[in-house]
Formats: sequence, structure tokens, C-alpha cells
Amino acid sequence: MNNVIVLGAGMVGSAIAIDMAKNHDVTLTDLNKSVLDNAKLKNQSLTTKQLDVTNKKELQRTVKQFDLVISAVPGYLGFKTLRDIIEAEINVIDISFFPENSLELDSLAKEKNITAIVDCGIAPGMDNVILGYYNEKMNLTDFECLVGGLPKEKKWPFYYKAPFSPIDVIEEYTRPARIVEDGKVVVRDPLTDCEYVEFDKVGTLESFNTDGLRSIIYTMSHIPNMKEKTLRYPGHAEYMRALKESGFFNKEKIDIDGSQVSPLDFTSKLLINEWKLGETEKEFTVMRVTLKGKNDSGQIEEVVYNLYDEYSEETKTSSMARTTGYTATGAANMFLDGLFAEKGIFPPELVGKHEACFNYFIKYLEKRNIRFTKSSRLI
Repeated sequence: MNNVIVLGAGMVGSAIAIDMAKNHDVTLTDLNKSVLDNAKLKNQSLTTKQLDVTNKKELQRTVKQFDLVISAVPGYLGFKTLRDIIEAEINVIDISFFPENSLELDSLAKEKNITAIVDCGIAPGMDNVILGYYNEKMNLTDFECLVGGLPKEKKWPFYYKAPFSPIDVIEEYTRPARIVEDGKVVVRDPLTDCEYVEFDKVGTLESFNTDGLRSIIYTMSHIPNMKEKTLRYPGHAEYMRALKESGFFNKEKIDIDGSQVSPLDFTSKLLINEWKLGETEKEFTVMRVTLKGKNDSGQIEEVVYNLYDEYSEETKTSSMARTTGYTATGAANMFLDGLFAEKGIFPPELVGKHEACFNYFIKYLEKRNIRFTKSSRLI
């Protein structure tokens, strides 16, 4: 049994702590006492502690008492928090999905003799694991990931709710989307190239460009065509484009009767209740990963992994928390079991390339009723 500390007690962080507590002594931290108390009600075996991760000395003093850190802090705190943990010479699993390039910390992690597995959620996360595995088995030419988390109830006008703040969602809708075409990184406007896609159990969804490739732009640069697109109910993207083009997502403050207000802050404040996902509200996660290339027989093969997961009535855990959090706890347990011990920064594709690690992730999630279905065909 190991001592594990989880930073961040939000919906995903709490799910991570509760899952890890099945086999380890777990301390869950957050600055907000009420979310810690809520997590404690769900699992009395958790130790909780108020902690401000922006206080570097306090953070490093605290994490040094543990065998492993799992960082589930908000994205804007993620990169600095990860760097501080590595400097404290503690191994770490990270799901904070910060905008900075985590590979910039690789030399520091190697110098400190630390293993840091980053971007360890559902996407980025399991799509990277699948890509890394098949990159070893095929000469890949194409990779595509379609992914989204949605409420079961489609409420007009946005048909959307999220377990995180609107400002994080809007950031995804405003950041230029990098995709790879014919071996070159090209930039597209987010919310563009909308396509209708059919999914079992769901029906028709729309996909559109978002900046989701992250580390694989660098680690899989030999694959000529790669893209990730976000999935929403039809109509959502058009409403978001209308708000964006009208200036509602602008960060620059404007003067309103003598008060300085950012349109983005105003919009986020308006949407926070409209988009707030209730703790027991039914929702689902859907993902499709498609890979294409030459197999070991020299034939062109297309491999497709589909995932559908929904809110768990049994554990009262959202699908987004399950699919994101349990991928992270899979990585944590895999590391603690000694299956992966390389030193440096490792996005999931560099872990999933190892067959034993790929199988560990798949089986770990299956034990928690998160199942991928695989199909393939020759082209």
C-alpha cells in the first residue's frame, strides 16, 4: 500500500481519489474546504487537507511526504504545479490539461530522476494510448479522434452542459486548432469544418475543429494526417460561432457606464448556471478513434475504436469523471505496480507504445465498466 496525494477535489479529482483509495492510503487536497467535505462524505477512508498549490514552498513540503502525486488542478495552474512537483523530486500523474507544452519539462524530469505521465485522461489520454500502440504495429498515415461529453437531456439553445467552468470550454472554442495535413501542421479556426457523424446509442452528433492534438504533433510527427474534433449536439457550434463573432468571447475589457468589464467574464458568468452539470445529472461520453495505414502484411487497414460511457447510478459518478479519472488512476496503479518506470515527461502515446501498458489500461477500464469496441477492415 502506497501513500498517494491528489491535488484538486473537483468532480474528476474526487473520483480519482476515491478510486485510488481502494488499494492505497490517499490524501485529497484543495483550497476549497466544501469540496473536500463533499468528497469525504462519499468515502470516509480519504484524508483531506486544504492546500494552496500556488504556494510553492507549502506544495513542495507537502508532496515530499508521499510516494506519488496525481495532479488534477485547473489547467491555468497545471504547468507551474507540475514543474514544482518535479523540482520536489516526486513522481507524478497529471490530468490538468494545461495549454503549455509539457515536453519542455522533460530535461528537468530526467535531471530529477522523475517519472511524469501527463495528459492522462480520456482525450487527451486514451486516444493517445491507442495511437501509441498501433504506431508500433502499423505504418500509420492517418489518425482521427472524435470526442465529446454531453448531457442526456438536450436543452435549448445550447444543448450542452459541462462539469467544469464555461471559461474553460470557451477557451477550447477560441484557441486556434492545429491539425496535420500531408505532413505539415496547419492552423484552422475552431468551430469550423462541421460534419454530422452517427453514433450507436446517441444518434447524430456534429464534429468541429478544436486544438486537441497536443503532444502528438511532436511525438508522432512522422504521421502525415492527424486531427482531433470535438463532438456536440447539432446546432451547438453555430450558436458558439455567433457569440464568438459578435465579440462575447473577447478578453479585452470594455467600459459600461464607468465599469470595466471583459465580455468573456460577462459571458462566462451568464452561462455558468445554464451550462452547470448537476452532480447526479445523467450524461455520457462518446469517442471514436480511427487509424489508417499499412499493416505488417503490407495491406492498407483501417482500425476503429468506439467508446460509449454514461453516468453511473451505482457509484453516482459522471461519465466524464469516470473516463478521465480512471485513465489517470490506471496510469497511477500501473506505475506503482512497476510496469512503467522510465524517467522524464511521458504523454500517453509514449506509454501505450508498450503492449503490456496498453493492455493494462484497457483491462483496468474494463473492470470499471468502461469498454472500447474495436473493428477493422482492409481498404
